[in-house]
Amino acid sequence: MDINDAIDLIRDAVDGRSGLWADLGAGTGTFTRALTEVLGPGSTVYAVDENASAVRALRELSAPGTSDARVIAMKADFTRPLEFPGLEDGRTQLDGILLANALHFVRDAERVLSRLVEDVRPGGRVIVVEYDRREASRWVPYPIPASRWPRLAESAGLAEPTITATRPSSYSGTLYTGVATRAVNET
Repeated sequence: MDINDAIDLIRDAVDGRSGLWADLGAGTGTFTRALTEVLGPGSTVYAVDENASAVRALRELSAPGTSDARVIAMKADFTRPLEFPGLEDGRTQLDGILLANALHFVRDAERVLSRLVEDVRPGGRVIVVEYDRREASRWVPYPIPASRWPRLAESAGLAEPTITATRPSSYSGTLYTGVATRAVNET
């Protein structure tokens, strides 16, 4: 997938919201680059992956002049609790999280997503890019079909889950973009 395809998949889900984001399971950065393009100047993206060579590639995205948004590469497993540099005070939260082709590697997606939502401010966005109607395989061990997205999002404390984009996958099936908002607790 090229960066323009990735931008097309996430643009409507991001909905012009800039700020402080995390791209979890970022790989070598196709969706990180797309996210920085969509977010624009003044935004920061934590690009998180547990693969050392992927993190080296992500660090190249943080070089001066590479993007208007700041990229901070992190080597970490997003299925475990994360500590984002500069957010250790416990008060600052992310404006959004992107999980592009990442959540289908997680056996217990509901548990992991519920924990990740805690890092998002109320009203912030959680975006997934996943395969619809694809059988389990070594590349997609725990598929999350589009029909499951609303239940998964709501069980994690997210509101208004929707699908904002679809496109045929080069590898089989259809990719979809799901987005939901962290619920704002009314008191």
